Amino acid sequence: MVKISKQGITVLKFIVSALLLYLIFTKIDFKEVWWVLRKTHPVYLAVAAILFVVSKIWAAYRLNLYFHQLSILLTQKSNAKLYLLGMFYNLFLPGGIGGDAYKGYIIKKKFEVKTKKVVSVLVLDRLSGLLLLFIYACLLALFINAEIVSGFKIIIILTIMTSIIVFWLVNKKFFNNVLPVFWKSFAYSSWVQLFQLLSVFFILKALQVETGTMTYLFIFLLSSIVSVIPLTIGGIGSREVTFFYGATWLGLEQDISVGISIVFFLITAFVSLWGIVYHFKKPDLEIQETR
Repeated sequence: MVKISKQGITVLKFIVSALLLYLIFTKIDFKEVWWVLRKTHPVYLAVAAILFVVSKIWAAYRLNLYFHQLSILLTQKSNAKLYLLGMFYNLFLPGGIGGDAYKGYIIKKKFEVKTKKVVSVLVLDRLSGLLLLFIYACLLALFINAEIVSGFKIIIILTIMTSIIVFWLVNKKFFNNVLPVFWKSFAYSSWVQLFQLLSVFFILKALQVETGTMTYLFIFLLSSIVSVIPLTIGGIGSREVTFFYGATWLGLEQDISVGISIVFFLITAFVSLWGIVYHFKKPDLEIQETR
């Protein structure tokens, strides 16, 4: 069996991202997308960026909640710095060590904890976010005007309930050591995704989109789920493809849809770039005092 190096995987991801972006921009007029972006309202855009930051603060809280269950008592400030550094590595240094891998390495180096436990909470942190993306997507599907979902509303509701039960059972069987914070982490995840939805809502306001709000938000959630699949660099390409075909499928403006995706990526990149501070000056991991 051929073993692919990390560098080879990174090159492959770059190629996939480039191909997907090429596919999109051969199907739409980039001038139309640029025209959409030129009309961006700066105040609404600033609000969208702030809401995105808030969503990431909640995400950092969720991860630290898991760490504390492993007796890794990081202060929220230290964890936030480490989380921001991880965001920077995930997006800007894809050829090097990934953000999650780096966080796991630093935690393992600083604390006496088994690698398996650290990896498990990092995986669970991602799964928790993915679950809420799915739940919110199902909830929005109940309110969008699309014939394809009109006859499946009862099934969608049952699917939401089933997904929560299944996730709880998965936690109980494979992540039993963090089961006591299941509902608290679930609540944190709901805040993470809610603030990201609000961020996209204000992106829509910034782009002066007045119709199809629910549907655009639904497509955003689908694109976020797809972007989790590690086939591209930071979800670049996969998110745009989902927005494009989602708009086509649900009868929305394709140039606006791709424009939303581009603006969300730019906000993500802008926020993640601040992590470069902790690349050159590694954050000190301070321990929370116990009472």
